[in-house]
Amino acid sequence: MKKILIVAAIVSIFNFQFSICSAQMQAVFGYSTFYIPKTGMPYVETYLSFDAWTMEFQQQEDGKYRATAEVLTLLKQGDSVCYFKKYDLNSPSVSSLDELNFSFLDVQRFSVRNGIYDLEITLKDKGSDRPSATVVEKLVVNYDGKHPTMSNVQLMSSVKPTTKENILSRGGYDMEPYVSDFFPQQVEQLKYYYEVYDIDKEVGNNQFLALSYIEQAETGTRFQAVQHVSRKNSSSMLPVYESMDIKALPSGNYNLVVELRNSKNQLMLYRKVPFFRSNPSVDGLDISDFANTFVGSLNDEDQLNTYLDALYPIASEREKTVSRDLIKRPGIEEKQAFLYRFWQERYPLNAEAEWLEYKKRIDYVQATFSYPKTQGIHTDRGRIYLKYGPPDFVRDEKNFVSAPARKVSSTFNSLEETPYGKTGNEESQGHVFYLPYQLWRYNKLPNDDPERVFLFWDEHRSGYYTLLNSNVRGEIQEAGWERRLCRNQLDENVIGEVGLQFERGY
Repeated sequence: MKKILIVAAIVSIFNFQFSICSAQMQAVFGYSTFYIPKTGMPYVETYLSFDAWTMEFQQQEDGKYRATAEVLTLLKQGDSVCYFKKYDLNSPSVSSLDELNFSFLDVQRFSVRNGIYDLEITLKDKGSDRPSATVVEKLVVNYDGKHPTMSNVQLMSSVKPTTKENILSRGGYDMEPYVSDFFPQQVEQLKYYYEVYDIDKEVGNNQFLALSYIEQAETGTRFQAVQHVSRKNSSSMLPVYESMDIKALPSGNYNLVVELRNSKNQLMLYRKVPFFRSNPSVDGLDISDFANTFVGSLNDEDQLNTYLDALYPIASEREKTVSRDLIKRPGIEEKQAFLYRFWQERYPLNAEAEWLEYKKRIDYVQATFSYPKTQGIHTDRGRIYLKYGPPDFVRDEKNFVSAPARKVSSTFNSLEETPYGKTGNEESQGHVFYLPYQLWRYNKLPNDDPERVFLFWDEHRSGYYTLLNSNVRGEIQEAGWERRLCRNQLDENVIGEVGLQFERGY
């Protein structure tokens, strides 16, 4: 599975990929699982691809510029940590900040036992003061050594003979992963790699059939012009590297399917890898099809890029990856096609009306929440507004001062000494001065409980608000948020007036 992590604020295939994203650093994270029959140990291989132009580069003593990401990898079962690694990853050095149009890759491997895990990745751009971003995903490892199994199918960017062993070396080749499931028009070969284990325990010394083909994701219809069939000799460990020509593959959502069949044509093992192809020059995505639709009039490429970027809060992980790659490249037709498909697949009966309604949100966010050098769609308030629409209630405070707060001890009664040396269970906290903040309440959000609240704060009194706390699943939830908002004027474990507002939702 793969996901994009945008740090400072994380398109699922059988080798998993996630997006970790923020207002600045963007990275694509993916992983695959493999097995070593001789040792009986599975292992996980992780991939991180960073977009250099989204990172903060710092000048070094030699005059060159370099960015650094802090990476934390955790593998957990319940409360038990099974694997831990924290390290700094340096980008390649450049002589000028005009030379940042590149990505760089990090690959890690570690052994695991069979089981179900939570794989947690946290990234932070060390050159930025923005907070880190974390993604957690289920990881299932199941190689028993008694029955035939196969690894995840890993999409490959390049394969070349190994001249010196390194982290990319496998079976005499250096294999660089393709850490995306978006294939633009200029990529004409779909390269992939997988391993088959203990197949000899099923077929003995007989050969078996390895069949690879591409099917439409929505219908399961095979694309007959693109497939690969070969006979393989059985082995306890068989590495397979293959490539398919996709120049004639029209734009659309597809699955790469790998099937292993015995001599009786019975299915033994299979894997599926979803991907998206953009290929407007091939029949099947006739550009003229979009001329008379709601995207046909969107001919300003900068504005079109903004619209694609603004889909992020409501897009799937795969769509985020595709949109991100489209924005980086020139070309209006592909972007129009993607925008049209995005809404048509969700709302086949009223795609244009839904788009126009969402466009109103974009226009409002850009006009209301933009900040110098930051578009409104990239702000926390913009993201929440795009995702959920206008809140049902807003409280906007610029210079809020609470009445004298009272500390109430829950561990001391009136006959005991309090932690502050006084008898009784209350102590005055005095007036509390708060930094500017906005409280947004939604009466009901999809797939969540009623009365969901977001609290944004203007930490530097600059007019730029960031999300400080929320009770919405998956959003920031910080125990000491109110003390930060009032610059520690409240004692720990004290709920002040704004804390009560948050609990009430107004």
